Amino acid sequence: MSLVLAVYGKGGIGKSTTSANISASLALKGAKVLQIGCDPKHDSTFPITGKLQKTVIEALEEVDFHHEELSADDIIETGFAGIDCLEAGGPPAGSGCGGYVVGESVTLLQELGLYDKYDVILFDVLGDVVCGGFSAPLNYADYAIIIATNDFDSIFAANRLCMAIQQKSVRYKVKLAGIVANRVDYTTGGGTNMLEQFAEKVGTRLLAKVPYHEMIRKSRFAGKTLFELDDAKEYPECLQPYDDIANELIQDEPLSSIPVPIGDREIFKMVNGWS
Repeated sequence: MSLVLAVYGKGGIGKSTTSANISASLALKGAKVLQIGCDPKHDSTFPITGKLQKTVIEALEEVDFHHEELSADDIIETGFAGIDCLEAGGPPAGSGCGGYVVGESVTLLQELGLYDKYDVILFDVLGDVVCGGFSAPLNYADYAIIIATNDFDSIFAANRLCMAIQQKSVRYKVKLAGIVANRVDYTTGGGTNMLEQFAEKVGTRLLAKVPYHEMIRKSRFAGKTLFELDDAKEYPECLQPYDDIANELIQDEPLSSIPVPIGDREIFKMVNGWS
């Protein structure tokens, strides 16, 4: 039985970079990992494979949506540390639903007998204020992870994600494993005070604090995970947060909760206390 994770966060917050490095750490610890990118931009798996791979939607279009004509090799690329990668893709702009694309991808994996052959399946999902379509991975996930930075817009999006997780938990098994504080700038004295207060307020915790560091940005543009770069070994403070997350997730029962989101107006009221 696979451990299924769904990674969310505000657009441009670093979900794909974080997801790829979590996958890399898990794989290096011996887990068989499948990362599924759920974004029409289809670049979630770029740091793992070093290329923009063919999406499930593109593969299905080539065979006129006859699932039975596709094989695993048509939709899966294997990258760093043996991580299998799949990009769901998306409908053309202005038409279709992202949830349909996610559903098609999961259906295809099941038909190919692959879905239950992994230790970990990680969905890297587009969207911060989550629509019904892109909340679909929460239907399959054991745990959701929210990526956020220490600012108001990011926390507002995180709260909306908590609403989606709470709602989904009524019918599905999903819980929130925690919040990853990303791009923490220690050089300017920047911290995580707002995120920590918010996490406590909604009943969760910070899983890790990822520093704002040029090496992480460099790895992304190189099409590699941080664990692949020889230079990165000189910066253990960059690698450690991803290892901490992986270590937490592979426990028999990771600490998790069903979040209790606060109202939008309450977040605005909290701003005075953060300033």
